[in-house]
Amino acid sequence: MTPQRRSKITPERELEFYEAALDLLREVGYDALTMEGVAARTRCGKSTLYRQWGTKPQLVAAALRGTRCATLADVDTGTLVGDLRAAACSTAAESGRDTTLMHALGHAALQNPELLRALREALIEPGIMAIDAMVSRAVARGELPAGHPAAEFVAAQLIGVMRARPMMEGRYADEAYLTRFLEAAVFPALGLRVTSPS
Repeated sequence: MTPQRRSKITPERELEFYEAALDLLREVGYDALTMEGVAARTRCGKSTLYRQWGTKPQLVAAALRGTRCATLADVDTGTLVGDLRAAACSTAAESGRDTTLMHALGHAALQNPELLRALREALIEPGIMAIDAMVSRAVARGELPAGHPAAEFVAAQLIGVMRARPMMEGRYADEAYLTRFLEAAVFPALGLRVTSPS
C-alpha cells in the first residue's frame, strides 16, 4: 500500500521526480537505481522521496503511471485497419523510450512481484486493453467475424514485435517497420484486404 503523503508538491515537481527516476532506470537499470540518486538528480532531500512514495518500487510504479499518455485508448478511426495503423504510429513514437525502459526493468520485475505488477499495470495492460477494444469495435461493425481465431493475438503481436526487434536487429520498431509488420502479418491473419496508404 502506498503511504499517505505527508507533504504537498506541485504536479510539475512530481513530474520532475518521475522523469528523473525513469531516466536513471534507463541509464543504470533497476538494481542500481537508488532513492539517493533520484534525490541528487532532482536536487532534493531523499527524505522527501521517502515521505511521498515510501519505497523504490512504489516510486517506480508511480513514475510509470504518472508519465503514461493514454494515446492508444483515444484511437478510433472508424476502421480496424485505420486503428491499427494509428496504433503503430503512436507506439513507434514511444518505442525507443519504452523499449529501453522494459529492458531495464525486465529482469528485476521477475524477481520483484510489486515491480512486475506496476510494470504490467502501467505499460502492458493499457496497451492490450486499447488494442482489444479496437478489435471488439471491428467485430461490432462487421469487419471481423465474432470468434475469429487470429483476433485474440493482435495485441500480443504488436507488443511482442516492438519488444523483439531491438534484440533481434539492434533497432527499435519504428513506424515504417510496424506498418510493414501490420500489412505482412497482422492484416492477412485477420483476413483484411488492404492496400498500403499512399
